Amino acid sequence: MSFSAGPPAVRSFCSPRSGRRAPRPRVVMTVRSSNAVSGAASILTKLQRDCATPLPVLRHVADAMTADMRAGLQADGGSDLKMILSYVDALPTGNEKGLFYALDLGGTNFRVLRVQLGGKDERVIATEFEQVSIPQDLMFGTSEELFDFIASGLAKFALKEAGKFHLPKGRTRELGFTFSFPVKQTSIDSGILIKWTKGFAVSGTAGKDVVACLNEAMIRQGLNMRVSALVNDAVGTLAGAQYWDDDVMVAVILGTGTNACYVECVGAIPKLNSPPSTSAKTIVSTEWGAFSNGLPLSEFDREMDSESINPGEQIFEKTISGMYLGEIARRVLLRMAKDARLFGDSVPEKLQMPFSLRTPDICAIQQDSSKEFEHVGSILYDVAGENSNLSVRKIVIDVCDTIAKRGGRLAGAGIVGILQKMEEDSKGVVFGKRTVVAMDGGLYEHYPQYRKYLQDAVTELLGPDISKNIVIEHSKDGSGIGAALLAATNSMYPH
Repeated sequence: MSFSAGPPAVRSFCSPRSGRRAPRPRVVMTVRSSNAVSGAASILTKLQRDCATPLPVLRHVADAMTADMRAGLQADGGSDLKMILSYVDALPTGNEKGLFYALDLGGTNFRVLRVQLGGKDERVIATEFEQVSIPQDLMFGTSEELFDFIASGLAKFALKEAGKFHLPKGRTRELGFTFSFPVKQTSIDSGILIKWTKGFAVSGTAGKDVVACLNEAMIRQGLNMRVSALVNDAVGTLAGAQYWDDDVMVAVILGTGTNACYVECVGAIPKLNSPPSTSAKTIVSTEWGAFSNGLPLSEFDREMDSESINPGEQIFEKTISGMYLGEIARRVLLRMAKDARLFGDSVPEKLQMPFSLRTPDICAIQQDSSKEFEHVGSILYDVAGENSNLSVRKIVIDVCDTIAKRGGRLAGAGIVGILQKMEEDSKGVVFGKRTVVAMDGGLYEHYPQYRKYLQDAVTELLGPDISKNIVIEHSKDGSGIGAALLAATNSMYPH
């Protein structure tokens, strides 16, 4: 069995649900059957036990992440982590000038962006971007259909080029392509798709060069543009953040999906029998969504995984990313509805629909500070079609908190695993100075409890003294600017 996912858009976190507003639920003051509440509480207690992330669990996850990174650098297929070489051997310096484009494809929307760069003195003169929703049928369509749709959006955006944006006569537009799916990169401007993730199942792309797919689609659309840099969102975020801050060494994406990358010494990559460049450092994409060692999983995680389009894969992503947190919570509430009659004698039909409870919903549930948790009641009425009392709402809040807490703390442990690896190799340099981890993605940006749990885990693992040197910093929309900057760095034209 498989289901199609309806993951959250980046900007939808903690926002009201779209569409027709549900009638305001009346506050039910009478307690539902005490058996229902106690039965649901029993399910909650087991969930909290299964999802617990005490310090020993976090340490195991961080250490296992470090070990899997080393194994993945030793040989392809050496661990769950693919440790993909980005071929980004030179980061932007600030000297870049000209007009450059970026395309960011990594979820249910794609984003197109243009940036006019003015060199050291002016840096970023102007930027413009547009976001386009991808019809769900294209997520399951053919490669040509998807890339033609994207190229068409790019062509329409390029037609609006005006004002501060200027392309010198006779030049081809250059594009940084942020493609946030596992790719076997073969150069800075080519990469073979390994597999689709995040609910995509596009046919005819696996094993093909995604840059060639996009370039061919742009030619079909009559668009004078070429890809000069292929990166994923994490690599783009790192490049964009380091453009402003030299201390950025790691970038993490926590949105619909998740990934992390970091600056690595070429000499620390044994699988590079012959290093592809003379650069002493490069960026490695961990593809950490595939990590699975020692994660605390509940029966609801296993059930969701077994019914997903990629069972047994992307387990870390399924426990920490925005696509899945709401779905795990929905499955818990559905079990409470079935086994403990939490919402009355019948099981709400809406609650039986996969992904009907979204991660932005559980984020909004946790932001409700009203006395009777009225907003929680509104969301439950929308999702379950049932009125709820205060006891039910409190249980729902605890379910959401349990899922978010585990996700945030595991993400924090993953970050420490990366930093540990860098610290061991640098013999004390990373933890002994200011080191910045650039964060991007709607989940991190808009979910304050998740963000706090992540930071708490990092502080617990590293201790108060070392953690003062580790700056975890939001780099809003960094991947788009970063991709355009890398297009500039790898331009075929001199600056």
